[in-house]
Amino acid sequence: MAEEEARAVTVVVPSLLAKVMDDQRELQVGLEDPATVAGVLDRLAADYPVFGRRVRNELGDLRRYVNLYVDGEDIRVLDGTGTHLRPGQELLIIQSVAGG
Repeated sequence: MAEEEARAVTVVVPSLLAKVMDDQRELQVGLEDPATVAGVLDRLAADYPVFGRRVRNELGDLRRYVNLYVDGEDIRVLDGTGTHLRPGQELLIIQSVAGG
């Protein structure tokens, strides 16, 4: 288990998404080579299908109201979901909430 954690990223989700992820706000996701944001999202969607549908559309693209940050940098200014990840990094998922 310690070896998997050493090859993992920390995924932080808002409380709204945590509700569909067994109330977990922070998860350790093991990395596979090549490690990308898309790969981490695929793994999470496999374990939490509702999460997958809330974060990406039916084409697999990020929904407009979902923002992802790797160590504080918006993935849109990096390589999008193709952004490579290294062990120990943090992937923060923020879901905008509209109201009125």
